[in-house]
Amino acid sequence: MDKEASNSKIPIFGGIGYLGTYMVKASIKSGHQTFVYGRPITPHKINLHNKFRSLGFTIVEGELDEHDKMVAILRQVDIVISLLPFPQVLDQIHIIEAIKVAGNITRFLPQEFGVEEDRLSFLLPFEACLDKKRKIRRAVEACVIPYTYVSANICGVYFINHLLRPHDDMTVYGFGEAKVLFNYEEDIVGYTIKVANDLRTHNRIMLYRTAKNVLSQNVLISLWEKKTGRSFKKTHVSEEELVRLAKNKFEFEFLTCLEELKGRNLPGFFFITINILMNADSPFPDNVQASLIHGIFVKGCLNYDLRENDLETSSLYPDYEYTTIEQLLDIFLPALAAF
Repeated sequence: MDKEASNSKIPIFGGIGYLGTYMVKASIKSGHQTFVYGRPITPHKINLHNKFRSLGFTIVEGELDEHDKMVAILRQVDIVISLLPFPQVLDQIHIIEAIKVAGNITRFLPQEFGVEEDRLSFLLPFEACLDKKRKIRRAVEACVIPYTYVSANICGVYFINHLLRPHDDMTVYGFGEAKVLFNYEEDIVGYTIKVANDLRTHNRIMLYRTAKNVLSQNVLISLWEKKTGRSFKKTHVSEEELVRLAKNKFEFEFLTCLEELKGRNLPGFFFITINILMNADSPFPDNVQASLIHGIFVKGCLNYDLRENDLETSSLYPDYEYTTIEQLLDIFLPALAAF
């Protein structure tokens, strides 16, 4: 039985970002009082904020390091969802500290919504990106904060847009045979609002498994060819080439260290030296992308077997009618076919 609660108060961090806008709309649609915590409005963002306000949610202006302000806000809400952009993943420690002090949050969903980082491993440097998310998970658990970790695999619209454009010459990674699990962004957020209010997902990892959306890149291209009535040339990028593109370990680790130097008064020649040192095969963040693509589209890491105690969407919400990738192609056929 779906044990979803109603009328929760949900602040969303990163609510005007890519997936954040989907999440805000889904929260409002489900009848929850929705807030977006974000940086103070700058003049060039006034129109954007006014547009979002018209959707029916409240914008709370503030910085992540305004501890007392966040605590005061969190004491008035129930569930916290973070969709901060990746460069701010470790900044979620400020949210965790505020939740701990507030003491009333019934569920925290940190910035996840991708691969299951405690189960999978990738080439560096994407593996180093996942390490940051793992640190946040461990911090949440150390503070005994009620949580749900969401593994939504990959965003269907975003990646289909990447895989099917340009249309005259499509790039196929490896042999194009690895099975990949796509999920439509609307379904990711639809499931998430349910999950956040479901007692069964308390302190659990939630896997978004949509059986009809597991397909290879070759099958995806074949579906697209049938729908467009066209035949496309395919250019393959080998596994070896992706490994080469992803191998620039020094550059990634160096930039990771630079994050810790943020805000220091470093001389100009320091940054000139950085540019000289970074004459490597693949500039950041292309090597992150290469290692991600290698794991998903060559190794097929998302197509793993479920364990006996795993929680996944189809078993918890069997009546939820998710969008299949074939249906998604129909939705975006006019726009995608134009390229």
